[in-house]
Amino acid sequence: MMRISETVKHLIIINVIMFIGTLAIGQGVLFYDWFAMHFPKNELFKPWQIITHMFMHGGSMHILFNMFALWMFGSPVEQALGTKRFLFIYISAGLGAVALQVGHYYFQYLPMEAEALNLGFTHDQIIEVFKEGKIFTVIGQGFNEIYLASMVGASGCIMGILAAFGMMNPNAELMMLFLPIPIKAKYFIPGIIILDLVSGITGQSFFSPSNTAYMAHVGGALTGFIIMWYWKKTQFNKNRWN
Repeated sequence: MMRISETVKHLIIINVIMFIGTLAIGQGVLFYDWFAMHFPKNELFKPWQIITHMFMHGGSMHILFNMFALWMFGSPVEQALGTKRFLFIYISAGLGAVALQVGHYYFQYLPMEAEALNLGFTHDQIIEVFKEGKIFTVIGQGFNEIYLASMVGASGCIMGILAAFGMMNPNAELMMLFLPIPIKAKYFIPGIIILDLVSGITGQSFFSPSNTAYMAHVGGALTGFIIMWYWKKTQFNKNRWN
């Protein structure tokens, strides 16, 4: 059995504590309002949510699968790269996940906001409609859904670690729980990222729940890949990470 690395162990403990806090305090609402990543135009958005959402989870299965993946892929990555580089990839991937997911939301939201403004609504009136729970029927439910969207989970961070693992172990054989066929990491991981990208663009879910932040997965994986690519490229010069 693989030995859990120290940083991975501490990350799992933090995630579990935050999950228990979500269940025990404020009937599951208070922690979400404080620490989940809300759409920046929503009044519930706070700057610290950019970090804190990485340690929040939406249910027992959500945290179970994420912590299992963190243990399975995070431990060998930390043992190979060391604590500093592991944490750098982990947090950077989480930030990359937020950036791409929120950017995707804005790409969808801004045209709808422009349409509402053209109909004669002001920005304050648009926000007031959202706060009252009403729907811009002439624009569609999607306008409200993006404003009210929240994001939780370590998935973006873990996708960055998964990308790092794949680059270090391209021939390692991986398989999905529901598809027990071993596939080499150099094929498996890009395949997962491509499916997430297609799901994020089309809204079609292949193997994840429909409320998954697919573009966050893509953003985390791309961030992990770019960091590992840069470190490998510069490992013999002055830009090497020590």
